[in-house]
Amino acid sequence: MGQVEVSAALISVKDVEKRYQLGKTEAQALAGINLEVAAGERLCLMGPSGSGKSTLLNIIGCIDKASAGLVIVDGEDTGGLDDARLSRFRNRTMGFIFQTFNLIPVLSVFENVEYPLLLQGLSAKERKDRVLELLERVALADFRKRSPENLSGGQRQRVAVARALVTRPRLVIADEPTAALDHATGASIMKLMVEMNELSGSTLVFSTHDQAVAGYAKRVVRMIDGRIASDEAAA
Repeated sequence: MGQVEVSAALISVKDVEKRYQLGKTEAQALAGINLEVAAGERLCLMGPSGSGKSTLLNIIGCIDKASAGLVIVDGEDTGGLDDARLSRFRNRTMGFIFQTFNLIPVLSVFENVEYPLLLQGLSAKERKDRVLELLERVALADFRKRSPENLSGGQRQRVAVARALVTRPRLVIADEPTAALDHATGASIMKLMVEMNELSGSTLVFSTHDQAVAGYAKRVVRMIDGRIASDEAAA
C-alpha cells in the first residue's frame, strides 16, 4: 500500500470555547480556538497538564461538546448531531487511542480489536480478516487469544492501536498515548502509529507534554491556558 498525499481540511475548529461550571465558579478550559487539520496530516497538540489539549481532542472526537463555536469533522457539523448520530459518526469516522488503553478485560485481544466492527454490521469473515490483518501489523497475532491482563503495557497499547485502526477510520485521535509507557516502549508505539498513518493515509492527531513524542508529528500546535500559543511545522 503506497503513501497517501495530504489533501483538504478534515477538521475545522472555529472560535471554540469550553466552559465548566464548578459550583458557583465558571472555569474556561478553551478560549477561542481556531484550528484546521488537513486530511492525512500528522499533528501534535503539545502543552502542560491543564493547557486544554485533552479537552480539545475530546471535542474534535465528539466525546464532549463545545460551549461555543463550530466544529466540523469530515464535512459534518458535529455540534448539530444528537447522541445517537454522534455515536454512529464516531464509529464510522474515528478511532481512539487512550493513555490508559481502555481495553475490555473480559474480552480476548482478538475480541477487543473486533468490538468496533460489531457495531458496523460486517460479516463474521470480514471481521476476522480485518482483525487478523491488524494484529499481524502490530505483531500480536500470536497473542490473539490472550486476555489484556496477561500483556505488557506496550502490548496493550498495540492492541489499542489495532482497535483504533480496524474500522479504517478517516481520523485517529490519541490522547497522551505514551504517558503510561517507559521511554523505549513509548518510542516503539509512536513509530508504529506513524507507520500506520503513512500507510493508510488516515489523519493522526495526538497530544503530549513530551518534546520527544512531539517529534513524531509533522506539525506541532502548542497550547497553554486554553489557547493556542504557537503553530509550526515540526523540525
